[in-house]
Amino acid sequence: MYKTERLLLRAWRDEDLVPFAEMNADPEVMRYFLQPLTAEESQSYLETFRQRMAENGFGFWAVEEQQSGELAGFVGLNRPGYSLPFSPCVEIGWRLRKKFWGKGYAPEAAREALRVGFEEHGLESIVAFTALPNLPSQRVMEKLGMRRSGEFDHPLVAEGHPLRRHVWYQIHRQEV
Repeated sequence: MYKTERLLLRAWRDEDLVPFAEMNADPEVMRYFLQPLTAEESQSYLETFRQRMAENGFGFWAVEEQQSGELAGFVGLNRPGYSLPFSPCVEIGWRLRKKFWGKGYAPEAAREALRVGFEEHGLESIVAFTALPNLPSQRVMEKLGMRRSGEFDHPLVAEGHPLRRHVWYQIHRQEV
């Protein structure tokens, strides 16, 4: 478990499934993804998160708001399971429940995830990527000190889909 000023980055608990699934089913939260997720898909993601954490020693942590004890969303590090123009890589990612937007939680949690990646796991660089229209996530990347590195067509998004074009950012250990 890791702690920031207002948040806990921790292992997933069974009781996290309901708020996690609600977040992933919210069309506004998922507007820059192909579609909202079903409860079954969310459960599958949670199992994958736990498995990758066990395999790598890092992954997507549950983000808990310390004051309320509520699940705010997730943040963490991941090795994508598909080829990207900048593979091999470790990515940083986040997703927050709508009620926790606008509080600075994404950059706060992500800074801690970057610290863990660089200091505890010895990573040399970390990337982040998102659909080109996703300006809120790009702002978080910039707040983290990440540099815009290019654009690419996401290999898992169909040709012609409005979210196919992605942008990627990168930060190196010596830049934090």
